[in-house]
Amino acid sequence: MAELTTKTIRNICLLGHGGSGKTSVAEAMLYCAGQTERMGSISDGNTVLDFDSEEKKRKYSVSLATASLMWKDIKINILDAPGFLDFEGEVAQAIRAADAAVITVDGKAGVEVGTELAWEYTEKEALPRAFFVNKCDDPESDFERTFEQLRDTFGRNVCPTFVPVKSGADMLFVNLIYMKIYSFDSKGSRTEHPMTDDIKAQVEKYIEPLKEAIAMTSDELLEKYLNGEEISLNEMVLALHEGLIVGSIVPVFSGAAVRLWGIKGLMDTIADSFPRHTAKKEEKAEDADDIAIDPDGACAVFIFKTLVDQFGKMSIFKVMNGTLKRDTVLKNKRAGTQEKFSHIYILKGNKQTEVSELCCGDIGMISKLASAATGDTFSAGGDTEYRRIHFPVPYMRRAIVTAAKGDEDKISSAIQKLLDEDPTMKYENNSETKQMLISGMGDIHIDVITSKLKSRYGISINLSEPKIAYRETIKKSVQAEGKHKKQSGGSGQYGHVKITFSHGEAEGLTFTQSVVGGSVPKGYYPAVEKGLLEAMQKGVLAGYPVVNLAADLFDGSYHPVDSNEISFKLAAKLAYKEGLPKANPVLLEPIGTLNVSVPKDMVGDIMGDLNKRRGHVMGMNPDENRPGYTLVQAEAPEAEMTDYTIALKAMSQGRGKYNFSFARYDEVPAAQAQKIIAASKSDNE
Repeated sequence: MAELTTKTIRNICLLGHGGSGKTSVAEAMLYCAGQTERMGSISDGNTVLDFDSEEKKRKYSVSLATASLMWKDIKINILDAPGFLDFEGEVAQAIRAADAAVITVDGKAGVEVGTELAWEYTEKEALPRAFFVNKCDDPESDFERTFEQLRDTFGRNVCPTFVPVKSGADMLFVNLIYMKIYSFDSKGSRTEHPMTDDIKAQVEKYIEPLKEAIAMTSDELLEKYLNGEEISLNEMVLALHEGLIVGSIVPVFSGAAVRLWGIKGLMDTIADSFPRHTAKKEEKAEDADDIAIDPDGACAVFIFKTLVDQFGKMSIFKVMNGTLKRDTVLKNKRAGTQEKFSHIYILKGNKQTEVSELCCGDIGMISKLASAATGDTFSAGGDTEYRRIHFPVPYMRRAIVTAAKGDEDKISSAIQKLLDEDPTMKYENNSETKQMLISGMGDIHIDVITSKLKSRYGISINLSEPKIAYRETIKKSVQAEGKHKKQSGGSGQYGHVKITFSHGEAEGLTFTQSVVGGSVPKGYYPAVEKGLLEAMQKGVLAGYPVVNLAADLFDGSYHPVDSNEISFKLAAKLAYKEGLPKANPVLLEPIGTLNVSVPKDMVGDIMGDLNKRRGHVMGMNPDENRPGYTLVQAEAPEAEMTDYTIALKAMSQGRGKYNFSFARYDEVPAAQAQKIIAASKSDNE
């Protein structure tokens, strides 16, 4: 095997819509490179990269997986990312480690939501990319239509390079750069065929888009193109190579992964023209200037993915600088701890192969690092910190209850392991609502979490809607009296207060005293306040905490022998129970700020849905981060947003994104309030 250097390593991530064939492309590449003895099948659950039990059961990827192969003395590291929208965090991890992307497109379905989102992710990170139109063996596949969709959707720099043509019952492919025709056998080997006038006529429609895209890579070629001059073969090859690296050209390949059509040609281009790790010259830092990449410099690695199994934690990393050798000691910038990289491995799915070193740009795995977490930087100096991965926030929450007694003690440990593995999952033990809550990116994500708890840790859980943390307050002023008197032989108890209750400006209790003449000694003021604070934990309407309460102690009485602090605390609670029901108590609900990014032609649907959710649109502006999208700014009650993740995906076909954060509490409309109060009383009974 050729000696590996940074120059001979290519890191590519496979992106695309769910079902477009990413894992099949990876499987075909591994087979063509001799890494597997036979092609695995997703339907049979025996592919290299879909090795997790959840993936085998569901027949689709739910987690990022890696594998490497050698092709033309080049090491290609494949990062196979899931296509379903609920696993966006896995895509973020893949893009962070990759130096280029191949976006798979179903030749029958054409451009889908996942295609658009994959483009958006790579565009945001300025990641070089190419398209692979897959499943060209399907009788209903239409490459011409798919290519036109790609070009119309993503621009004129989308460039046809390897296109299918049909001649009778046989499928042929044409390399437009060299104008050569190929067919493929069952092992992916290609046979060249002579060019015919019929085939030349079929591919003529792609020649002009090819020349136009290549011309746009440089001023010199553009001038030749506009002047009608011929662009030479060498100029085309060089333009494709350099344009791909800088992102000024996006080549389109075609084939059928399950039949190995076009796979070796794709691998040739990856080896010959895709960028290496050093092509960008610098890496982004977290809170500092960009960090220059030096293959001969001090070693630094970046943890971009964590896996957890029964043996412990595995950290998948990319060598960002220098060379990582066995037993190297590196410092974790975040944790401030040092760790020895005693055993380093390369991965092929779940198969591990130990190596003695990895050069700059390569991808590996190490197990059982005590301080490692996804996004951490380990470096020789300890001062380097590469930009962390910015994961999407999960907004779909569900309350969980263990189905079997005794699992309560196990669930925290199991969930912590899942949290280590999946940064887009959140967990909260809410002391106010007395619920354990998990948050995910959608219903499929939540279902996968539930299934992993069962299959890995033997914990079955039941899901339910999360409770809303309502509040209560009062709207008018009232005077109330509370008298606690108890005589039981010996010293008794006596406390007597008169209090004015009103709506307060501060969030909690505003306690004042206007007692005159010493009717309540000052020493009992703290007891009165404490009694009110305890009483406020439970409102008089539905038992929710009371907020914005002002209480003025203006009168009362005491007994020189029987009065004490407990008596005045109980007297204050009695005044509270008498006064608040008369003070026009109302229910308050949490209101959140909502920002929704959707295609501009879908704004009407979003606004109509928000009206049904008692939302109020505050404004609309073009989304600066997403061309062609509108940012709808609104406020909405939290109670109406529990299913918004699913609803927005349905309304926008998965294109919509949103964030939602608590803003304030506001009064619940009377009709809704009665339902909440009734439900609370029913629960208490």
